[in-house]
Amino acid sequence: MCPKPKDNQNFLFTSRLEQILNPEHPLFKLADAIDWSEFEKTFGELYDPGHGRPAKPIRLMVGLHYLKHAYDLSDEDVVGRWIENPYWQYFCGYTHFEHELPIDPSLMTKWRQKVKAEGMEKLLEVTIKTGLKTGTLKKTELKKLSVDTTVQEKAIAFPTDAKLYQRMREKLVRKAQDCGIELR
Repeated sequence: MCPKPKDNQNFLFTSRLEQILNPEHPLFKLADAIDWSEFEKTFGELYDPGHGRPAKPIRLMVGLHYLKHAYDLSDEDVVGRWIENPYWQYFCGYTHFEHELPIDPSLMTKWRQKVKAEGMEKLLEVTIKTGLKTGTLKKTELKKLSVDTTVQEKAIAFPTDAKLYQRMREKLVRKAQDCGIELR
């Protein structure tokens, strides 16, 4: 189910985020440059209007995942820091400063499971399109692929003190035998 808009009467006497934030801030610019409707089209069909409680806004979920990866944070940390940062709130589509957590951090995992790998690829696709549109990314930079394999599993046994001592003892025993020294 797509989320219902909030009642804006509570915000009658408060300033809108776009009025108090610096429009030159990178997240402010990025929030205005991203085509959020692409996410609505892609992920909107995953929401069933007659099933369960009303869903959280798609832009909020996409924005939180972008911030999570951009700042290398855990689900708990990104949700916790969202409440402190008006730029993050603006980026996620909020018009007024919020004083409550937007979601429970466990909802981020559930949302990733719902959108699957294809949904996360859509996030990357829109990020690349936005980078090309804003000029922060050039087409020539996409021709070369760099792969970081530092976290890839390798069949390397790292030496421990016990292994090193054992190998040293074995070599010393062999050397002693070669020299004719009798050991106990």
